[in-house]
Amino acid sequence: MSGTLTTRARPPVVLADLASGTLVRDAALIGGAAGLVGALAQISVHLSFTPVPITGQTLGVLLAGTALGWKRGTAAMAVYGLAGLAGVPWFAGHESGYVGASFGYILGFVLCAALCGFLAERRADRTVRTSVPAMIAGEAVMYAAGVAWLGAYLHVGPARAIALGLTPFLAGDAIKAAIAAVALPGAWKLARREGSPAERDPG
Repeated sequence: MSGTLTTRARPPVVLADLASGTLVRDAALIGGAAGLVGALAQISVHLSFTPVPITGQTLGVLLAGTALGWKRGTAAMAVYGLAGLAGVPWFAGHESGYVGASFGYILGFVLCAALCGFLAERRADRTVRTSVPAMIAGEAVMYAAGVAWLGAYLHVGPARAIALGLTPFLAGDAIKAAIAAVALPGAWKLARREGSPAERDPG
């Protein structure tokens, strides 16, 4: 038996691991994910009966958290929130600073990305069957934070807060969750088809 040791490349845990590099890669991914959410925030529709706008942000948060894993996903959403508070105009409608009634959702983005990333690291993003509940779970914690903040900000009860901060957005966010739940397994299939043997891990 030869004394030479052979090593196998470590299979990627989340999609971001397919990119080469370490600290520079992670910094670029975190900044890019924050920028993606900021760009999608500008897809914004204000409703007359609630202070919370419809935006594309949730899709970006779901994709970022799941693709980056919980640490990088959490960091990306923290960068998004802190930079927005510091004056970067990438909240909905090019707003920045403390956005009042909507600020709970920005806090919820951090929780959503963390949970989606945690589940992705346990292979929840490899198939549509497992990806759908992961996306729903991420949206659930996001809305829990957002609706709770909204109720406290407006001094209204839970039923009113839900009517203003959850019910109007269910259909749109169901579509966003479905898009993310299909996109992530699709990206894994593409990576396994075109990547190296280490990337073609079973899943």
